[in-house]
Amino acid sequence: MSTTEQRVAIVTGAARGIGAATAVRLAEEGRAVAVLDLDEAACAGTVEQITEAGGSALAVGCNVSDAQQVQAAVARVAEELGPPVILVNNAGVLRDNLLFKMSDDDWDTVMGVHLRGAFLMSRACQRHMVDASFGRIVNLSSSSALGNRGQANYATAKAGLQGFTKTLAIELGKFGVTANAVAPGFIATDMTAATAERIGLGFEEMQQAAASQIPVQRVGQPADVAGAIAFFTGDAAGFVSGQVLYVAGGPLN
Repeated sequence: MSTTEQRVAIVTGAARGIGAATAVRLAEEGRAVAVLDLDEAACAGTVEQITEAGGSALAVGCNVSDAQQVQAAVARVAEELGPPVILVNNAGVLRDNLLFKMSDDDWDTVMGVHLRGAFLMSRACQRHMVDASFGRIVNLSSSSALGNRGQANYATAKAGLQGFTKTLAIELGKFGVTANAVAPGFIATDMTAATAERIGLGFEEMQQAAASQIPVQRVGQPADVAGAIAFFTGDAAGFVSGQVLYVAGGPLN
């Protein structure tokens, strides 16, 4: 936890899964956390978990691919919690399909949430970071950035986020702002459960198969990713920027 004044963090896609675990972890680190998701009501559980533990949290509904909604959401956070100087771009969707079956909407939706969303949120928050001479941006990439069958859209978006991260690190470093990416491997979430259902596998069966291929012999949990994100957002990571950390239970080829 920082010894300075309470810092404000925004975590997108924080109603569940990795986003919710990250919001809770950052609150434990002493941050005031804006829990942002498409449906504000869906954020209630995360906010309640934080506030019951004595933390400060605010539920905010926002479509991160909509520029006006992003501007309004960031302005609300700045007014009600304080200027956001920590941003975790976690919001994501899946529209998996093989290339010849992938629709224009499948492609555009994934690009809109992952890439456009991270761009809009980062652009809206960076002025608060520059004003504070302190900022932390963490973008959620994925091991799928290395290529994954049936995920031409998702893999492209997650690879793009790595280039986006490195560019932000170069542009914003002189203002005290770092930008890093966390790239999870197999993490047990609602999203991976939905993938199992789509391909006709039981979720337990899918996890067992995945664990057998991971050096640490287990699948990841949202808290595993949240721990890596928390490191990047802290004072101790001020000399770490433009990096991509794979949280995947072992090396990836």
